[in-house]
Amino acid sequence: MTPDFDLVVIGGGINGTGIGRDAVGRGASVLIAEMGDLAGATSSASTKLIHGGLRYLEYYEFDLVRKALKEREVLWRAAPHIAWPMRFILPHHKDLRPAWLLRLGLFLYDHIGGRKLLPATRTVRLDQRPYSQGLRNLFRKGFEYSDCWVEDARLVVLNARDAADRGAEVCTRTKCVSARREDGVWRIVLRDQASGEDRVVTASVLVNAAGPWVADMLTGVSGANRNSNVRLVKGSHIVVPRLFNHDRCFIFQNADGRIIFAIPYETDFTLIGTTDVDFEGDPTGVSISGDEIAYLCEAVSEYLEKPVTPDDIVHTYSGVRPLYDDGASDAKAATRDYVLEMDGGNGTPPLLSVFGGKITTYRKLAEHVLEKLDPFLPFKKGVWTAGVPLPGGDFKAQEFDQEVDRLAADFTFLDHRFAHRLTRAYGRDARAILAGATGLADLGHHYGADLYEREVRWLVDREWAQTADDILWRRSKLGLRLSKDEVAGLQAGIAAYLAAKPDAAA
Repeated sequence: MTPDFDLVVIGGGINGTGIGRDAVGRGASVLIAEMGDLAGATSSASTKLIHGGLRYLEYYEFDLVRKALKEREVLWRAAPHIAWPMRFILPHHKDLRPAWLLRLGLFLYDHIGGRKLLPATRTVRLDQRPYSQGLRNLFRKGFEYSDCWVEDARLVVLNARDAADRGAEVCTRTKCVSARREDGVWRIVLRDQASGEDRVVTASVLVNAAGPWVADMLTGVSGANRNSNVRLVKGSHIVVPRLFNHDRCFIFQNADGRIIFAIPYETDFTLIGTTDVDFEGDPTGVSISGDEIAYLCEAVSEYLEKPVTPDDIVHTYSGVRPLYDDGASDAKAATRDYVLEMDGGNGTPPLLSVFGGKITTYRKLAEHVLEKLDPFLPFKKGVWTAGVPLPGGDFKAQEFDQEVDRLAADFTFLDHRFAHRLTRAYGRDARAILAGATGLADLGHHYGADLYEREVRWLVDREWAQTADDILWRRSKLGLRLSKDEVAGLQAGIAAYLAAKPDAAA
C-alpha cells in the first residue's frame, strides 16, 4: 500500500517541528500534527536559554554539555533575530561549591564546545559596578561567562514555518486519537479539535514527539505493549518588575544543590526560575504551586538587594518536562539528555519515540532521529540544517543592531523600541509585515501596546495563531502589556478575521 506520507510526526513542540523540518528538507513527505497550538506546552515554558548546562558537569554528563555547547553558536547564526548572547554572573558563595570547582567547570565550559564568537569566562569583582548592581553587599568575587538566550516558542514556530515552506503539512488543533499498523503502513486517525471531524492518513513511519504525552501516545494511542520510561518533572518561573538595570543575568547557587536564574526579561521585567518537581497527572493547564512561588522568592532573596515577595509577581508559567527515567532519586539529577526508542522495523512500520531533550539540542536530536529512520525514508540528501537560517534570520549574527537601525530608517514612523521588537520577533520578515506602510494608520486597528492589525493578520495567516493567547504569550510576550479589555478586543478581532477568511466560509 502506498502511504499518504513518508513520515507523520505527532507533537508540535521543538522536537516535533525540528524533526519535521529536517525530514522535509531531505526530500521526505511530512505531516506534523499538534493537538493544541505550536509550542503550547513544554516548549514555551523553558528558561529560554541556549546553554550547555553548567550544572550538568556535576552529574558527569560531559557528552550532553559538549553537544549543547557546540549548538549555541549554530543556533545563534541560524536565528540571530530570536537568539542572542548573554553574559551570566555567578557569585562565589564560600559555603557552597568551592571556587576551584567553579573555575574548573567554567574552564571546561569554555573549551569543550568549540566556542568561536562568544567571549570567554573571566573573574569579576562583585563589589564594583555594574556587577554589584542588584546584589546584596555580601559578595566580593564572582565569575562571568557566556551563554545565549532564545525566544523558545518563536523557535518552534519558525521551524514549523520553514517545514511548511519546504512542503510539509502542519496541522494545529489536530489530535492523534488512534494509530495502528495496517497493510504495512501506519493508519492514523487525526481529529480536528474545533469541528470534531476525523481524518485518516497513512504513513510509512510514525514519530512520537508528544512531549509530556509521550507515554499516552505510546500505549493508549499506538497500542504498543510496553512500559514507558518517562519521568514527568515540572519547572516553574515567575516574572517580576525589573530588579536591576544592567544586561547581565545572575545565576545563583542554592543550599539544596539547585541553581536559580534571574534574567532581564522583555525590557521592563526580570524572569526568575526554575524549579524541579516530580509531577503526576494531566499536564494540560499545569500551573505553579504556592510552594514553588515561596521557593523561588526565598532563593533569589538570599542574593538580591531587593527581596522578592509573592506580591511582586506579575506573571507565572509552568511546564512539564518529559525526561527519561534513569532512576535518579531527585528530579534535579534526572538526565536532561534525549533518549530515542524504536519499535518495529524489519518489515514492520517503525515507531520512534522521543524522551527528554533540551531546546538547545533540538537540531542534533532531529539529526539523530533521522539517522535511525534513514533505512525507512526516501531521503534525497543528508544532514543540512547547520548554517541554514530560519525564516527572517538571513543576516549576520553580530549585525542585529544594524538590522534594527535599517528597519527604523526605512519605516520612519517606527520608534526605536517598536523597530527593535519587530526585528527581534521577525528579523527581515518584519519588512513583509510592514510593506507599503507609510504611517501607523496603515497598520490597521491598534489592539494595545504596539500591536496592530497588520501584525495580527501575519500571525494568523503565516504562523497558525488562532487565539489571543497564541499571540500574546507564544508568538510574543505582549500579554505582559495588554489590559483585560485589550485582550478581549484582540480575541474578538481574531475571531472576526478567521470567520471572514475564504477557507472559513468553505
